[in-house]
Amino acid sequence: MLSVREAVQQMLDSIQPTAEIETVLISDAVDRILAQPIDSTVDIPSYDNSAMDGYALRADDLSEPGSTLTLVGQALAGHSFQGELKPGECIRIMTGAQVPASASTVIPQEDTEVLAGSPKQIRFQVNAKVGQNIRRQGEELKIGAAVFAVGHRFTPVDIGLLASLGIAEVAVKQQLTIALFSTGDELVQPGQPKRADQIYDSNRFVLHAMIERMGFNVLNLGLIPDNKQEIADAFMTASAKADAIVCSGGVSVGDADYTKQVIDELGAVGFWKVAMKPGKPFAFGKVNGTWFFGLPGNPVSATVTFQQLALPALRRLAGEREYKPMIITAEAGELLKKRPGRADFQRGILRCENGVNRVYSAGAQGSGMLSSLVHGNCLILLSQEQDSVQPGEQVSVEVLTAPIK
Repeated sequence: MLSVREAVQQMLDSIQPTAEIETVLISDAVDRILAQPIDSTVDIPSYDNSAMDGYALRADDLSEPGSTLTLVGQALAGHSFQGELKPGECIRIMTGAQVPASASTVIPQEDTEVLAGSPKQIRFQVNAKVGQNIRRQGEELKIGAAVFAVGHRFTPVDIGLLASLGIAEVAVKQQLTIALFSTGDELVQPGQPKRADQIYDSNRFVLHAMIERMGFNVLNLGLIPDNKQEIADAFMTASAKADAIVCSGGVSVGDADYTKQVIDELGAVGFWKVAMKPGKPFAFGKVNGTWFFGLPGNPVSATVTFQQLALPALRRLAGEREYKPMIITAEAGELLKKRPGRADFQRGILRCENGVNRVYSAGAQGSGMLSSLVHGNCLILLSQEQDSVQPGEQVSVEVLTAPIK
Protein backbone atom coordinates (compact mmCIF):
# COMPACT_ATOMS: atom_id res chain seq x y z
CA MET A 1 0.00 0.00 0.00
CA LEU A 2 1.36 3.43 -0.95
CA SER A 3 2.16 6.04 1.67
CA VAL A 4 0.53 9.46 1.30
CA ARG A 5 3.79 10.97 0.07
CA GLU A 6 4.29 8.17 -2.47
CA ALA A 7 0.72 8.49 -3.73
CA VAL A 8 0.98 12.25 -4.20
CA GLN A 9 4.35 11.97 -5.92
CA GLN A 10 3.07 9.29 -8.29
CA MET A 11 0.19 11.55 -9.32
CA LEU A 12 2.42 14.61 -9.74
CA ASP A 13 4.86 12.60 -11.86
CA SER A 14 2.03 11.33 -14.06
CA ILE A 15 0.21 14.62 -14.70
CA GLN A 16 1.34 17.32 -17.11
CA PRO A 17 -0.12 20.84 -16.73
CA THR A 18 -2.66 22.08 -19.22
CA ALA A 19 -1.06 23.90 -22.13
CA GLU A 20 -4.08 26.02 -23.03
CA ILE A 21 -3.71 29.77 -22.38
CA GLU A 22 -6.18 32.64 -22.44
CA THR A 23 -6.02 36.36 -21.68
CA VAL A 24 -8.29 37.85 -19.01
CA LEU A 25 -8.81 41.25 -17.43
CA ILE A 26 -7.03 41.59 -14.12
CA SER A 27 -10.42 42.07 -12.45
CA ASP A 28 -11.20 38.47 -13.48
CA ALA A 29 -7.79 37.02 -12.59
CA VAL A 30 -8.28 36.09 -8.90
CA ASP A 31 -7.50 32.37 -8.42
CA ARG A 32 -6.29 32.08 -12.01
CA ILE A 33 -2.87 30.58 -12.75
CA LEU A 34 -0.28 32.77 -14.49
CA ALA A 35 0.91 31.41 -17.84
CA GLN A 36 3.69 33.92 -18.65
CA PRO A 37 6.19 35.62 -16.30
CA ILE A 38 5.58 39.23 -15.33
CA ASP A 39 8.43 41.70 -14.83
CA SER A 40 7.99 45.29 -13.77
CA THR A 41 7.97 47.83 -16.59
CA VAL A 42 7.88 50.79 -14.19
CA ASP A 43 9.48 51.87 -10.94
CA ILE A 44 7.26 51.66 -7.86
CA PRO A 45 7.00 54.30 -6.55
CA SER A 46 7.49 56.02 -9.91
CA TYR A 47 8.86 59.15 -8.19
CA ASP A 48 10.14 60.27 -4.78
CA ASN A 49 7.05 61.03 -2.70
CA SER A 50 6.14 62.05 0.80
CA ALA A 51 5.22 59.39 3.34
CA MET A 52 3.13 61.86 5.38
CA ASP A 53 1.59 65.31 5.54
CA GLY A 54 4.14 67.95 6.47
CA TYR A 55 6.78 70.20 4.95
CA ALA A 56 9.47 69.46 2.36
CA LEU A 57 12.77 71.31 2.71
CA ARG A 58 16.55 71.16 2.54
CA ALA A 59 17.84 69.23 5.54
CA ASP A 60 20.82 71.62 5.84
CA ASP A 61 18.40 74.47 6.63
CA LEU A 62 17.48 72.97 10.01
CA SER A 63 20.66 73.30 12.00
CA GLU A 64 18.85 73.11 15.33
CA PRO A 65 15.32 72.87 16.77
CA GLY A 66 13.48 76.19 16.56
CA SER A 67 14.73 77.12 13.08
CA THR A 68 12.23 78.97 10.87
CA LEU A 69 11.78 78.75 7.10
CA THR A 70 9.66 80.68 4.60
CA LEU A 71 6.68 78.85 3.08
CA VAL A 72 6.76 79.32 -0.71
CA GLY A 73 4.22 76.82 -2.06
CA GLN A 74 2.63 73.41 -1.77
CA ALA A 75 2.65 69.96 -3.35
CA LEU A 76 -0.46 67.78 -3.52
CA ALA A 77 -0.83 64.22 -4.76
CA GLY A 78 -1.12 64.59 -8.51
CA HIS A 79 -0.17 68.28 -8.41
CA SER A 80 3.58 68.78 -8.00
CA PHE A 81 5.40 71.92 -6.88
CA GLN A 82 6.88 73.40 -10.04
CA GLY A 83 9.54 75.66 -8.58
CA GLU A 84 12.91 75.06 -6.94
CA LEU A 85 13.48 75.38 -3.23
CA LYS A 86 16.11 77.90 -2.30
CA PRO A 87 17.99 77.95 1.01
CA GLY A 88 15.66 79.04 3.81
CA GLU A 89 12.48 77.93 1.99
CA CYS A 90 10.00 75.09 2.42
CA ILE A 91 6.74 73.92 0.90
CA ARG A 92 3.62 72.33 2.34
CA ILE A 93 3.42 68.72 1.12
CA MET A 94 0.71 66.05 1.36
CA THR A 95 1.09 62.28 1.60
CA GLY A 96 1.86 60.80 -1.81
CA ALA A 97 2.85 64.12 -3.38
CA GLN A 98 6.08 64.32 -5.37
CA VAL A 99 9.04 65.60 -3.36
CA PRO A 100 10.90 68.36 -5.28
CA ALA A 101 14.41 67.42 -6.40
CA SER A 102 15.73 70.38 -4.41
CA ALA A 103 14.24 69.02 -1.14
CA SER A 104 16.01 66.34 0.88
CA THR A 105 13.67 65.71 3.80
CA VAL A 106 10.06 65.92 4.98
CA ILE A 107 9.14 67.08 8.49
CA PRO A 108 5.73 65.94 9.84
CA GLN A 109 3.28 68.77 10.43
CA GLU A 110 2.93 67.85 14.12
CA ASP A 111 6.58 68.87 14.62
CA THR A 112 5.97 72.37 13.28
CA GLU A 113 4.30 75.67 14.14
CA VAL A 114 2.84 78.16 11.66
CA LEU A 115 3.81 81.72 12.59
CA ALA A 116 1.73 84.82 11.83
CA GLY A 117 2.84 87.17 9.12
CA SER A 118 3.35 87.38 5.39
CA PRO A 119 5.03 85.52 3.85
CA LYS A 120 4.24 82.69 6.23
CA GLN A 121 7.03 81.43 8.42
CA ILE A 122 7.18 77.83 9.67
CA ARG A 123 9.01 77.03 12.89
CA PHE A 124 10.41 73.50 13.12
CA GLN A 125 10.70 71.85 16.52
CA VAL A 126 13.09 69.07 15.47
CA ASN A 127 16.34 68.46 13.65
CA ALA A 128 16.20 67.12 10.09
CA LYS A 129 17.73 63.97 8.64
CA VAL A 130 18.35 63.55 4.94
CA GLY A 131 15.77 61.25 3.35
CA GLN A 132 13.42 60.94 6.31
CA ASN A 133 9.73 60.45 5.47
CA ILE A 134 10.50 60.15 1.75
CA ARG A 135 9.50 57.06 -0.24
CA ARG A 136 12.19 56.74 -2.88
CA GLN A 137 11.55 56.01 -6.54
CA GLY A 138 11.80 52.26 -7.17
CA GLU A 139 12.26 51.30 -3.51
CA GLU A 140 9.44 48.73 -3.79
CA LEU A 141 10.03 47.55 -7.37
CA LYS A 142 12.50 48.65 -10.01
CA ILE A 143 12.07 48.41 -13.77
CA GLY A 144 12.93 44.87 -14.86
CA ALA A 145 12.40 43.28 -11.45
CA ALA A 146 10.65 39.88 -11.44
CA VAL A 147 7.14 40.26 -10.04
CA PHE A 148 5.25 36.99 -10.66
CA ALA A 149 6.53 33.65 -11.98
CA VAL A 150 4.69 31.19 -14.21
CA GLY A 151 2.37 29.04 -12.10
CA HIS A 152 1.52 31.76 -9.59
CA ARG A 153 -2.08 31.72 -8.33
CA PHE A 154 -3.38 35.29 -8.16
CA THR A 155 -4.82 36.63 -4.90
CA PRO A 156 -6.86 39.85 -4.49
CA VAL A 157 -3.79 41.83 -3.35
CA ASP A 158 -1.88 40.55 -6.39
CA ILE A 159 -4.49 42.23 -8.56
CA GLY A 160 -3.75 45.54 -6.85
CA LEU A 161 -0.04 45.15 -7.61
CA LEU A 162 -0.80 44.37 -11.25
CA ALA A 163 -2.89 47.52 -11.46
CA SER A 164 -0.10 49.60 -9.90
CA LEU A 165 2.19 48.33 -12.67
CA GLY A 166 -0.27 49.58 -15.27
CA ILE A 167 -1.20 46.05 -16.36
CA ALA A 168 -4.80 45.63 -17.52
CA GLU A 169 -4.73 42.03 -18.82
CA VAL A 170 -2.77 38.87 -18.00
CA ALA A 171 -2.16 35.55 -19.75
CA VAL A 172 -3.43 32.69 -17.60
CA LYS A 173 -3.86 28.95 -17.88
CA GLN A 174 -7.26 27.91 -19.15
CA GLN A 175 -9.68 27.20 -16.32
CA LEU A 176 -10.11 23.52 -15.56
CA THR A 177 -13.53 21.89 -15.70
CA ILE A 178 -13.95 19.17 -13.08
CA ALA A 179 -16.74 16.62 -13.47
CA LEU A 180 -18.26 15.61 -10.13
CA PHE A 181 -20.72 12.96 -9.05
CA SER A 182 -21.61 10.74 -6.09
CA THR A 183 -22.45 7.05 -6.29
CA GLY A 184 -24.59 4.90 -4.00
CA ASP A 185 -28.18 3.67 -3.69
CA GLU A 186 -28.19 4.90 -0.09
CA LEU A 187 -27.83 8.53 -1.15
CA VAL A 188 -30.68 11.02 -1.47
CA GLN A 189 -30.66 14.58 -2.78
CA PRO A 190 -31.10 17.11 0.10
CA GLY A 191 -34.68 18.38 0.20
CA GLN A 192 -36.14 15.05 -0.94
CA PRO A 193 -37.81 12.46 1.32
CA LYS A 194 -35.65 9.52 2.34
CA ARG A 195 -36.11 6.07 3.80
CA ALA A 196 -34.69 5.05 7.16
CA ASP A 197 -31.86 3.18 5.43
CA GLN A 198 -30.80 6.17 3.32
CA ILE A 199 -28.71 9.29 3.95
CA TYR A 200 -28.50 12.69 2.33
CA ASP A 201 -25.65 13.24 -0.10
CA SER A 202 -23.27 15.69 1.59
CA ASN A 203 -20.03 14.81 -0.20
CA ARG A 204 -21.00 16.28 -3.53
CA PHE A 205 -21.88 19.62 -1.96
CA VAL A 206 -18.65 19.85 0.04
CA LEU A 207 -16.57 18.89 -2.99
CA HIS A 208 -18.47 21.20 -5.34
CA ALA A 209 -17.78 24.14 -3.03
CA MET A 210 -14.10 23.20 -2.60
CA ILE A 211 -13.58 22.82 -6.35
CA GLU A 212 -15.26 26.14 -7.12
CA ARG A 213 -13.28 27.84 -4.39
CA MET A 214 -10.11 26.73 -6.16
CA GLY A 215 -11.20 28.67 -9.24
CA PHE A 216 -12.21 25.61 -11.26
CA ASN A 217 -15.46 25.08 -13.15
CA VAL A 218 -17.70 22.25 -11.92
CA LEU A 219 -19.71 19.90 -14.12
CA ASN A 220 -22.06 18.44 -11.51
CA LEU A 221 -23.50 15.16 -12.76
CA GLY A 222 -25.52 14.53 -9.61
CA LEU A 223 -26.24 11.18 -7.98
CA ILE A 224 -25.46 7.93 -9.78
CA PRO A 225 -27.05 4.72 -8.43
CA ASP A 226 -25.10 1.52 -7.77
CA ASN A 227 -25.59 0.31 -11.30
CA LYS A 228 -22.54 -0.62 -13.33
CA GLN A 229 -23.91 0.62 -16.66
CA GLU A 230 -25.08 3.95 -15.26
CA ILE A 231 -21.70 4.48 -13.60
CA ALA A 232 -19.98 3.67 -16.90
CA ASP A 233 -22.25 6.13 -18.74
CA ALA A 234 -21.44 8.84 -16.17
CA PHE A 235 -17.72 8.27 -16.66
CA MET A 236 -17.99 8.47 -20.44
CA THR A 237 -20.00 11.70 -20.25
CA ALA A 238 -17.56 13.18 -17.75
CA SER A 239 -14.48 12.18 -19.74
CA ALA A 240 -15.86 13.83 -22.87
CA LYS A 241 -16.69 17.15 -21.19
CA ALA A 242 -14.16 17.67 -18.38
CA ASP A 243 -10.44 17.91 -17.72
CA ALA A 244 -10.67 15.66 -14.66
CA ILE A 245 -13.25 13.54 -12.85
CA VAL A 246 -13.91 13.44 -9.11
CA CYS A 247 -16.43 11.02 -7.63
CA SER A 248 -17.14 9.73 -4.15
CA GLY A 249 -18.20 6.21 -3.26
CA GLY A 250 -17.72 2.91 -5.00
CA VAL A 251 -13.96 2.55 -4.53
CA SER A 252 -14.09 0.15 -1.58
CA VAL A 253 -14.32 -3.65 -1.75
CA GLY A 254 -18.07 -4.13 -1.33
CA ASP A 255 -20.13 -6.22 -3.76
CA ALA A 256 -21.91 -3.10 -5.06
CA ASP A 257 -18.81 -0.91 -5.34
CA TYR A 258 -18.55 -0.76 -9.11
CA THR A 259 -16.37 2.27 -9.66
CA LYS A 260 -13.04 0.42 -9.72
CA GLN A 261 -14.50 -2.26 -12.01
CA VAL A 262 -15.67 0.38 -14.48
CA ILE A 263 -12.30 2.15 -14.44
CA ASP A 264 -10.52 -1.15 -15.08
CA GLU A 265 -12.73 -1.69 -18.14
CA LEU A 266 -12.76 1.89 -19.52
CA GLY A 267 -9.26 2.97 -18.59
CA ALA A 268 -6.58 2.19 -16.06
CA VAL A 269 -6.24 2.44 -12.29
CA GLY A 270 -2.82 3.64 -11.12
CA PHE A 271 -3.52 2.77 -7.48
CA TRP A 272 -6.59 2.41 -5.29
CA LYS A 273 -5.35 2.21 -1.72
CA VAL A 274 -3.34 4.67 0.38
CA ALA A 275 -2.03 4.09 3.90
CA MET A 276 -3.95 6.95 5.51
CA LYS A 277 -6.76 7.50 7.96
CA PRO A 278 -9.39 8.58 7.19
CA GLY A 279 -9.53 7.48 3.59
CA LYS A 280 -7.67 4.25 2.77
CA PRO A 281 -9.76 3.55 -0.36
CA PHE A 282 -8.69 6.14 -2.95
CA ALA A 283 -8.48 5.46 -6.68
CA PHE A 284 -6.35 7.33 -9.20
CA GLY A 285 -6.26 6.61 -12.89
CA LYS A 286 -7.54 7.54 -16.32
CA VAL A 287 -10.87 7.08 -18.07
CA ASN A 288 -10.95 7.63 -21.81
CA GLY A 289 -7.87 9.87 -21.52
CA THR A 290 -9.22 11.93 -18.60
CA TRP A 291 -7.71 11.86 -15.11
CA PHE A 292 -9.91 10.34 -12.44
CA PHE A 293 -9.90 10.64 -8.64
CA GLY A 294 -12.13 8.22 -6.75
CA LEU A 295 -12.82 9.25 -3.16
CA PRO A 296 -14.27 7.18 -0.30
CA GLY A 297 -17.95 7.51 0.50
CA ASN A 298 -17.61 8.56 4.13
CA PRO A 299 -17.87 12.38 4.34
CA VAL A 300 -14.70 13.08 6.35
CA SER A 301 -12.74 10.56 4.30
CA ALA A 302 -13.93 12.15 1.06
CA THR A 303 -13.06 15.66 2.24
CA VAL A 304 -9.63 14.81 3.65
CA THR A 305 -8.56 12.64 0.71
CA PHE A 306 -9.64 15.35 -1.72
CA GLN A 307 -7.62 17.94 0.20
CA GLN A 308 -4.54 15.79 0.78
CA LEU A 309 -4.43 13.71 -2.43
CA ALA A 310 -6.64 14.98 -5.24
CA LEU A 311 -6.06 18.69 -4.72
CA PRO A 312 -2.25 18.64 -5.19
CA ALA A 313 -2.81 16.72 -8.43
CA LEU A 314 -5.46 19.16 -9.64
CA ARG A 315 -3.19 22.10 -8.82
CA ARG A 316 -0.55 20.42 -10.96
CA LEU A 317 -3.01 19.86 -13.82
CA ALA A 318 -4.03 23.53 -13.61
CA GLY A 319 -0.39 24.59 -14.00
CA GLU A 320 0.04 25.93 -10.47
CA ARG A 321 3.47 25.90 -8.87
CA GLU A 322 3.98 23.45 -6.02
CA TYR A 323 1.71 24.45 -3.16
CA LYS A 324 2.99 24.40 0.42
CA PRO A 325 0.28 24.09 3.10
CA MET A 326 0.64 25.99 6.35
CA ILE A 327 2.19 23.45 8.74
CA ILE A 328 3.35 24.42 12.22
CA THR A 329 4.47 22.64 15.38
CA ALA A 330 2.18 22.55 18.40
CA GLU A 331 2.04 20.91 21.79
CA ALA A 332 -0.54 18.18 22.28
CA GLY A 333 -3.02 19.42 24.87
CA GLU A 334 -4.34 15.93 25.57
CA LEU A 335 -3.79 12.28 24.71
CA LEU A 336 -4.11 11.69 20.96
CA LYS A 337 -4.82 8.01 20.36
CA LYS A 338 -3.28 6.30 17.33
CA ARG A 339 -2.07 2.91 16.14
CA PRO A 340 0.96 2.53 13.84
CA GLY A 341 0.34 1.49 10.24
CA ARG A 342 -1.37 4.43 8.56
CA ALA A 343 -0.79 8.18 8.48
CA ASP A 344 -3.54 9.76 10.55
CA PHE A 345 -5.09 13.15 9.80
CA GLN A 346 -6.95 13.84 13.02
CA ARG A 347 -9.24 16.83 13.16
CA GLY A 348 -8.06 19.26 15.80
CA ILE A 349 -8.63 22.60 17.48
CA LEU A 350 -5.51 24.77 17.56
CA ARG A 351 -5.23 27.43 20.24
CA CYS A 352 -2.58 29.83 21.46
CA GLU A 353 -2.44 29.54 25.25
CA ASN A 354 -0.06 31.85 27.09
CA GLY A 355 2.07 32.15 23.98
CA VAL A 356 2.18 28.38 23.36
CA ASN A 357 0.54 26.74 20.34
CA ARG A 358 -1.50 23.89 21.76
CA VAL A 359 -3.75 21.49 19.88
CA TYR A 360 -6.71 19.41 21.06
CA SER A 361 -8.87 16.80 19.40
CA ALA A 362 -11.98 18.21 17.71
CA GLY A 363 -13.98 15.32 19.14
CA ALA A 364 -14.87 11.85 17.89
CA GLN A 365 -12.70 11.00 14.87
CA GLY A 366 -15.12 8.75 12.98
CA SER A 367 -14.79 9.00 9.20
CA GLY A 368 -18.47 9.82 8.86
CA MET A 369 -18.49 12.64 11.42
CA LEU A 370 -18.30 15.80 9.33
CA SER A 371 -18.90 17.92 12.43
CA SER A 372 -15.30 17.27 13.50
CA LEU A 373 -14.17 19.25 10.44
CA VAL A 374 -16.79 21.91 11.06
CA HIS A 375 -15.63 22.51 14.64
CA GLY A 376 -11.92 21.93 13.97
CA ASN A 377 -9.50 24.44 12.49
CA CYS A 378 -6.59 22.12 11.72
CA LEU A 379 -5.46 18.61 10.92
CA ILE A 380 -3.11 16.93 13.37
CA LEU A 381 -0.55 15.11 11.21
CA LEU A 382 0.50 11.81 12.74
CA SER A 383 2.98 9.78 10.68
CA GLN A 384 2.45 6.22 9.49
CA GLU A 385 4.78 4.68 12.08
CA GLN A 386 3.68 6.92 14.95
CA ASP A 387 1.93 5.64 18.06
CA SER A 388 -0.31 7.58 20.44
CA VAL A 389 0.83 11.07 21.41
CA GLN A 390 1.05 11.98 25.08
CA PRO A 391 0.03 15.41 26.43
CA GLY A 392 2.91 17.86 26.12
CA GLU A 393 4.55 16.12 23.15
CA GLN A 394 5.14 18.07 19.95
CA VAL A 395 3.10 17.32 16.83
CA SER A 396 2.85 18.76 13.32
CA VAL A 397 -0.37 20.61 12.57
CA GLU A 398 -1.76 21.71 9.21
CA VAL A 399 -3.83 24.85 9.60
CA LEU A 400 -7.03 24.54 7.59
CA THR A 401 -7.45 27.32 5.05
CA ALA A 402 -9.25 27.54 1.71
CA PRO A 403 -10.71 25.55 0.11
CA ILE A 404 -11.95 23.72 3.24
CA LYS A 405 -12.40 26.76 5.48
